Amino acid sequence: MRYLLASTMLALAVPAAADHHELPDQAEFAATHAEALSGAINHPSRAEDRARDEFRNPAETLALFRVEPDMKVGEYAPGGGWYTRVLGHYLGGEGQLVGLYFDPTSGPFNAESQQGIRAGAAGFPAEAAEFTGLPAENFSAMTLDAIPEGEAGTLDRVLVIRMMHNMMRWNNADSELKKMRELLKPGGMLGIVQHRAPDDAAADYANGSKGYLRQDDVVGYVEALGFELVGSSEVNANPNDPANWEGGVWAMPPSLGGDDEMDARTRDLGESDRMTLLFRKRP
Repeated sequence: MRYLLASTMLALAVPAAADHHELPDQAEFAATHAEALSGAINHPSRAEDRARDEFRNPAETLALFRVEPDMKVGEYAPGGGWYTRVLGHYLGGEGQLVGLYFDPTSGPFNAESQQGIRAGAAGFPAEAAEFTGLPAENFSAMTLDAIPEGEAGTLDRVLVIRMMHNMMRWNNADSELKKMRELLKPGGMLGIVQHRAPDDAAADYANGSKGYLRQDDVVGYVEALGFELVGSSEVNANPNDPANWEGGVWAMPPSLGGDDEMDARTRDLGESDRMTLLFRKRP
C-alpha cells in the first residue's frame, strides 16, 4: 500500500522515483526559507488563524510542496482565507497568488451558483487584499472554464487543500485536474491535502460524500491524469480520527457538525486525519 509511508510521523517527506528530476531536500528547503515562512505564518493578519496551525502545519506543508517565495501559485477553491493569508504574505514580495475557481459549467451548479462562482473569482483580488492587507495587484483569479490567454503553462504550483472530496462527489475531478495540469509549467507540481479514509473503508463511504477518500484511490486517480507522485508526508495525519463518522468528516473540528453528544466526543480530537501528497506534471 502506498501509504505505508506513514510508518513514521517524523518522516515529513518521502520522495518517490521521478525520472531524472530531483526534489530539493526538504529540510534544507525549510531552512533556506524559514524566515519567509515564519514571517508569513506569524503575520498579525493571521492572529485568529493560528489556533489551527497545530493541525494544519502550514510551514511543513509548504516546505513539502517546495513552494518558493518567488513562485506563481494557484490556490484551488480559496474559501475563508486561511491559506490565502499564509500564501499571500509568503508570496507577497516576488511571487503571485492566483485563485483558481471551479469551472461553473461542471458539477451540480445551478444558474445562481454559477453566477456566484464567477463573482467569487472576479472579487478574489480585492477580497485577498482585505484578508492580508496587501495590494490587490498581488493577486489574480480565474474560473477553470475561462483560462485567460497566455496563462496556460505559467504556474509553478497548484495547491488543492481539503477539496478533492468535493471534486469526486461532484463528478468533476477529471476535468478540474486536467485544467490544473494545463496551467502548470512543465515539471510544475500539484500539492494535495485531503481528509483520509482507512484503507479498508467501503467504496460508498470513501467516494467523497463523507469528506474522506482512500489515499491509494487519490494517488491512482491523479497519476492517471498525467502526474507522478514525488512526495508524501504524515505531517497532517491524526491517529485520533477514526475517519468513520456516520455524518462524515464534518463531525470533526472545526465543523463540529453533530449533536451535542457527538460534539462532546470529537471536540478534543483535533482536526481530521489527512494525507499530504506532492505530484509532478509528467511530460
